[in-house]
Amino acid sequence: MDLFPLWNSLRIAGISTVVIFFVGIFAAYYIAKAPSTVKGVLDVILTLPLVLPPTVVGYLLLRILGPKRIIGSWFLEVFDLRLTMTWWSAIFATTVVIFPLMYRTARGAFESFDETLAYSAQSLGLSNTYIFWRIRMPYCRQGILAGTVLAFARALGEYGATSMIAGYTPGRTATISTTVYQLWRTNDDGLAFKWVMINIAISFVVLLVINLLEKKNVRKGGH
Repeated sequence: MDLFPLWNSLRIAGISTVVIFFVGIFAAYYIAKAPSTVKGVLDVILTLPLVLPPTVVGYLLLRILGPKRIIGSWFLEVFDLRLTMTWWSAIFATTVVIFPLMYRTARGAFESFDETLAYSAQSLGLSNTYIFWRIRMPYCRQGILAGTVLAFARALGEYGATSMIAGYTPGRTATISTTVYQLWRTNDDGLAFKWVMINIAISFVVLLVINLLEKKNVRKGGH
């Protein structure tokens, strides 16, 4: 049994989760403090990938990053770098798809933060950077961690956008999701079922972690 799809899925999900962790927190923090009108508009734009079909996201990415499109052709001509049909092309797809999960969760956590703690810290002469990393983030860590884990799980199981922008090449771009589809298409139900069980096992562990984090958050709120 070739384990490349597992390894490839894990690295794609891991890299995209790291990216959206920082970008999502940055966006959530500043948008949570924005005026309601601006917040509403940006919220719709940034959350849109969450409600769009993954194949639509993949199509739009191809329209931007394809070798005959402006950005894709520029990278191909200048750097001889193709932005589609490689294993890391899937990172573009998973990052766009899972970003709203991290953004919405982090924004909710920041909006529940007791701002009097920040005001008290400012009165003591502490910098905004110190307040953010040493007071705000620890206070919101349970929600942010839950969003991170949920985003990782979503990236691990992403299929629609990934299959369109990265395709399926055994040993090169194959992920768990695309492998299951290809095995089903070629009537290899036995191996497809094994990969399904692996995906279910990983998802079970991820959901278990999220539940544990939520329980800790509830206990913390109770105290």
